[in-house]
Amino acid sequence: MNTNKDLLSKGIKYITISLPCLFIGPAVIHFAFINKLQTLYYLILAIGIGICITAMIMLFKGLNTIMKSLFNK
Repeated sequence: MNTNKDLLSKGIKYITISLPCLFIGPAVIHFAFINKLQTLYYLILAIGIGICITAMIMLFKGLNTIMKSLFNK
């Protein structure tokens, strides 16, 4: 069973992009909930939710790409 190394490295890059977002997103959401009385509450909350969604999408794409490289589909 041969592994496509170019595709594997691309999948690992997707996962390395998603890992910081997995920690930064919930921290930003927590920061938004702490400061509910601020005027930028909804903007900071939307940014945090966007970071979390980006992290989930990138993690899915990374795992999907790694599976494609391992099983040659």
